[in-house]
Amino acid sequence: MSSDSSSRAIVVDRPGSHRLTVGARPEAGPDEVLVRVSAAGICMSDREVYDGHRDAAYVRYPVTPGHEWSGTVEATGDGVDPALTGRKVVAEGFRACGTCEQCRCGETSLCGGGYAETGFTEPGAFADHVAVPARLLHLLRPDADLAAAALIEPAAVIAGAVRTGRPSPGERIAVVGAGTLGMLAVQLLAASSPGELVVIDPRTERGGQALEFGASESLTPADAEAYHGRFDLVVETAGAPGTAASSCLLARRGGRVVLTGMFTPGAVGIDPVHLSLSQLEVRSVFGAPSSAWSYAVRAFGLGLIDPAPLITHEFPLERFGEALALVGGGDPKTGKVLLRP
Repeated sequence: MSSDSSSRAIVVDRPGSHRLTVGARPEAGPDEVLVRVSAAGICMSDREVYDGHRDAAYVRYPVTPGHEWSGTVEATGDGVDPALTGRKVVAEGFRACGTCEQCRCGETSLCGGGYAETGFTEPGAFADHVAVPARLLHLLRPDADLAAAALIEPAAVIAGAVRTGRPSPGERIAVVGAGTLGMLAVQLLAASSPGELVVIDPRTERGGQALEFGASESLTPADAEAYHGRFDLVVETAGAPGTAASSCLLARRGGRVVLTGMFTPGAVGIDPVHLSLSQLEVRSVFGAPSSAWSYAVRAFGLGLIDPAPLITHEFPLERFGEALALVGGGDPKTGKVLLRP
């Protein structure tokens, strides 16, 4: 833990190279707040930043990563209500301009004013403190579990996907992938009273946990082939090379497919013949707009989503390298990994 006047941060100078820095506590600039970080989640996007696999247009080295986080407001800048001090918060990552056509239409994750995001182009939360524009804050309840709240960012992505998918009571729904996004999707979709909620993942341990979260059935991808053409809504969360195509095969004719996984070049394409004959509605999700953040924060406050059981490891900043190695390491027992500054 740093002193009141100092602050530590993980800095990735270039792919494969990081250091723990100690410097003066950052200041909250005009219209900003300074947040004391309580917990920050590590996800595959952070691993991509470290490994140098993220598209160069979406990262700026050197960078302090950390886009999934929670904390408490410690200081406010000029133009910000001082009453925010002491409040538990999360904040949107995209630094949307608020004035372009997409922002004015509510599509803040598609801001046309240029890409800027906390933890990728702006200093993130793998640090004792993070400074963010106050307009991006979402306030949490005073009794909020801040470790669990660090997962509101992926929950917001899933909230955006669920809102896009428009689940109705009684529908047959499939979730492809039982990682963090998939598990949060199960929780949120279970709240829509589906007639059937099936999770598909090769890791049977993860499938078992999905049943505890509200899924009605857990299948391996091989077993799921018998379910082609069954589902009203398919929410894809895995981002594996074949899951976009397989998700479309799971949907019934006229069904809806929402893709949330981050695919890499070489992923299997969706069959256009199947797409046209089945009259599918296919949407993709990139990040989360402000409306999805609000939805996720409300769902978290009501207990409709509870990310706490997904957390399996917590590390101090000094053990960042060890924590990062667990992410994407392939161990099915590894769930969400947090840094606790």
